[in-house]
Amino acid sequence: MKYADFFENKVVLVTGGVGSIGSEIVKKLVKLSPKAVIVYDNNETGLFDLQQELKSDRVKLIVGDIRDRDRLVTAFTGVDIVFHAAALKHVPLCEYNPYEAVKTNIVGTQNVLDAAILDKVSKVIIISTDKAVNPINTMGASKYLAERLTIAANNNPQNNGTVFSVVRFGNVLNSRGSIIPIFMNQLQNNLPLTITDEKMTRFVMTIPEAAELVMHACAIATGKEIYILKMPALKIIDLAEVMLDKLAAKYSYNREKNPIQNIGIRIGEKLYEELLTLQESAYSFEDDDMFIVYPPDVVADDALIKQKLPAGFTKCKISDYSSKNAVQLSLSEIGEYIEKIFR
Repeated sequence: MKYADFFENKVVLVTGGVGSIGSEIVKKLVKLSPKAVIVYDNNETGLFDLQQELKSDRVKLIVGDIRDRDRLVTAFTGVDIVFHAAALKHVPLCEYNPYEAVKTNIVGTQNVLDAAILDKVSKVIIISTDKAVNPINTMGASKYLAERLTIAANNNPQNNGTVFSVVRFGNVLNSRGSIIPIFMNQLQNNLPLTITDEKMTRFVMTIPEAAELVMHACAIATGKEIYILKMPALKIIDLAEVMLDKLAAKYSYNREKNPIQNIGIRIGEKLYEELLTLQESAYSFEDDDMFIVYPPDVVADDALIKQKLPAGFTKCKISDYSSKNAVQLSLSEIGEYIEKIFR
């Protein structure tokens, strides 16, 4: 692991630390040599369950909500690094409860940024989503603003050296509330698998891949960057077909009785997602694994961009990066992902 030494003897706090990605980051950190890993979450039962699973003296639990700025200021005391994974993420729920999305994803993120500056945290990494790119729904718009707030925090006059950066990625396979658990529930209960449109595509990655990206980005971040992993895309209909091929027999699932059903696009959904816009690509650099997007003023300063740019990154071509025009995973490649998840 390129980042292993970076976390040695540091105090690291993870907001949303019992969620799919937050808990994976916690588990990876515990295997390194941090001074302490603080798990910050408003899910009391989730905190208890994670503590029972890890049984590590390095793990400290804090019950708290990112909407509570004072609680964050207290929790961040003595912290070196913050991974901000807490968010409202379900598109339809955010559409029907837009102000709740604002309070968590926008105001909550600003609370995290303010607390980090007040407590002189060294680095803060905000976890974002492809839905923040050209957003058409409340969840995406709230995460877009969270990204903007994070980049702007580097220029806060009160900021005395805290580095703020963003990591943006697509759908995380088998995370809570994602499509694979939904398909699995339908399989196990012998119900038709439901898709919203046969043309729908998504970028995908596994939970461990997402955590790896976040931790690697933290190690190399210098401030103002958006890190984007180069990830494959797939058609949701192909994922459904592969899961049936791989798992139907195991659950005695009757495919003839339960053909795949098209239920129509849900409120706020896109047919495809974008990870990098055409405009952003003009200020982006890449290596084999990821893009890094910088603000235009950073790219325009030759001395500054040379100082900030990690080794091995070169200017990328001007082009958008969407699941519509990305190379799609074949059925056999999707099968390899499914086997990896369920082995």
